[in-house]
Amino acid sequence: MAAGERWRSSMRQRLVATALLVAATACSRGASVQDDPAAQAARTKHQLANASYSGIMSEPVTLTDGRWEGEAYVEGGAARPVVSLIDHFILSGDLDSDGADDMAALLWESSGGSGTRLYLAAMGVHNEDVANLATTLIGDRVQVLSGAIVNGLVSLHVIRVGPGDAACCPTEKARVTWALRQGSLALAGEEIAGTLSLADLENVEWVLVELGRDQPLPTDAKITLAFGDGRASGHSGCNTYFAGTIASAPGELAFNGMGATRMACPEPVMDLERRYLKTLAGMSRYSFLAGRLVLGCDTDEGPQTLVFAQQAGSEEVLSQ
Repeated sequence: MAAGERWRSSMRQRLVATALLVAATACSRGASVQDDPAAQAARTKHQLANASYSGIMSEPVTLTDGRWEGEAYVEGGAARPVVSLIDHFILSGDLDSDGADDMAALLWESSGGSGTRLYLAAMGVHNEDVANLATTLIGDRVQVLSGAIVNGLVSLHVIRVGPGDAACCPTEKARVTWALRQGSLALAGEEIAGTLSLADLENVEWVLVELGRDQPLPTDAKITLAFGDGRASGHSGCNTYFAGTIASAPGELAFNGMGATRMACPEPVMDLERRYLKTLAGMSRYSFLAGRLVLGCDTDEGPQTLVFAQQAGSEEVLSQ
């Protein structure tokens, strides 16, 4: 081979090698952890859980791992102000018309009394950091069924205290919207949507995420619950189950005539199923926590709860 031809062949090989290296680098970048949706969601939660928020206490509070605690009201006492992020409820959308997505988050605040105040925080993203744009009080002991950022507005479907309701037991359904204006979240509208009922639990497959207070389930367990036509049914880990439902008042719920199929599964699964069905049979009330369904009852050992998330693809919860 002539020297010129050898040179040209060598150059072609180098160019091919360079092109392959660039392509491999591009593929590597495209598959980076930063672009992975689960990793990005975890990063967003971490940022919100360690951000500073104004408009809740007299001075801004900075969360650490999603929580802030103030000084005790009485030296040596347990009662103190607490602010905490509800990290499973994060909305995304453009709030300030700059073409970039912002976020809306919920935080609760308790000063040691019986009330728990719920706050809505608008959060902006700048240079990969999040900053609190505005915060507003939603109300005391308000329940949130669902929410979205649509056309620059934060819209929440809530259960709040209505005419004749006791402070502990809200039953009025409403759609409330806020707009980000001049550094504050201004009320943009509200619409009364009726009274809470069991119909608000229908058209959704609920998936159990906590069996007892702050007791997450094994990742491979899937227990479900659905309501319709005066009945409840679902999958209890191994078997399918069914029961009748009774609602004597808004927020109250009881099950009767509970039954299930009789398949056998490994003992850890059967043990989880027995615990779930026993707990479910004793439930007496329902409420909502930032899009999640909470069933509860009081026992000699204290309150018991079951917490369910909406299955992806379920219809909107709020009925008319």
